[in-house]
Amino acid sequence: FHTYTVDEHSLFVLQNTRAFASPDRPQAMPGCAEIFARLPKPHLLYIAGLFHDIAKGRGGDHSQLGMTLAMEFCADHGLGQYDARLVAWLVRHHLTMSLTAQRRDITDPDVIKEFAQTVGDQHHLDYLLLLTVADVRGTNPALWNDWKATLLGDLYESTARALRRGLENPIDRAELISETQSEARCLLQSANGISDLAAKLWASLGDDYFLRSTADEIAWHTRAIVEADSLPLALVRQGRGGTEIFVYAADQEFLFAASTSVLGRLGLNIVDSRILTADNGMTLDSYVVFELDGKPVSGAAREREISEALRAALTDPRSARRDNRRLPKRQLRHFQTPTQVSFSDDSSNARTVMEVITGDRPGLLSVIGWALADCKVRLQNAKIATFGERAEDVFFLTDAGNRPLAPESFDAVRERVAAAIDAANAP
Repeated sequence: FHTYTVDEHSLFVLQNTRAFASPDRPQAMPGCAEIFARLPKPHLLYIAGLFHDIAKGRGGDHSQLGMTLAMEFCADHGLGQYDARLVAWLVRHHLTMSLTAQRRDITDPDVIKEFAQTVGDQHHLDYLLLLTVADVRGTNPALWNDWKATLLGDLYESTARALRRGLENPIDRAELISETQSEARCLLQSANGISDLAAKLWASLGDDYFLRSTADEIAWHTRAIVEADSLPLALVRQGRGGTEIFVYAADQEFLFAASTSVLGRLGLNIVDSRILTADNGMTLDSYVVFELDGKPVSGAAREREISEALRAALTDPRSARRDNRRLPKRQLRHFQTPTQVSFSDDSSNARTVMEVITGDRPGLLSVIGWALADCKVRLQNAKIATFGERAEDVFFLTDAGNRPLAPESFDAVRERVAAAIDAANAP
């Protein structure tokens, strides 16, 4: 969602790129100034920034067309073949890192392996990260926040690690789980009496939890679970990319829909959600949220309000189904984005991927959550991406038996989700 015309946007991208060269200036993302300082030829990044959107409006894929124009420009101005190919590659892939971070499960080692293969080496990764940050920040100032910085930073670090190991030697799941557990165990060593209880708990959670959680998150969750007097748990803390909320409750219908309804009614904007069902029959759901003004939750009283509201709703999730309608932000009322619902396979993880493109509005996730619950569909994960007035959310689904959805069910789910969204958007 561009606030600016293409030429204005391109100039802002160059301005953002220039800011990387000034370490004394506030940096949008930690580490960018250091990465920029080690680029062997910074001018190539400026050329890529100038050309990345130059083919917009010409018909066809602007990234592909722009790559050709960039290659011709570099050749005409005496750049060597390697430098010209690097600039052209950056133009071709200037959206790849952002889309991977925001719309794919970057805790999945297979996703990291695929992205690392696209990048090829640390050199290309460094240039691409800086172009991506400059581009996103130059699109619309309101789109950049700590959560986007965290997503891109995590993808960068995971990919750099994969490149260090070598593309022919990707990390396997068992190794990643072992390393994450070891780090979490170190964080828990200072907590007396937790180690034995943690080992018992961890044995019941399943591999997915350790693949998709950081060591710090695991330590936080573990302490709270083993010390809890009663369930469900609803924890709130300040995290790296926003305010983190963790829910631990017996797995049952409507949990996601109820949780997102409560968060919506509390005036919170959900930017990420992670839904996990453990082997022990419990669900471990995590959310990253901001207040509607884009700031993290602030104050113990506000955190307590969120925790208590969630715990109350999760004792009877069905009761949380109420009209969560609030007026969309004023600037979004002027835009109409037709609702699109599409499906694809995530065969490596035995899930179905549902992508929803629609106009952004407060409470959208809860609307989709209740529609999926009505269809008896289980939500395994969700990736939330908002571009101005346009929401492009991705949901990883299974049926009640934790199998991918049958293709013959797609139409019914599509119709139910689209109808629910359109009804919520009605005047």
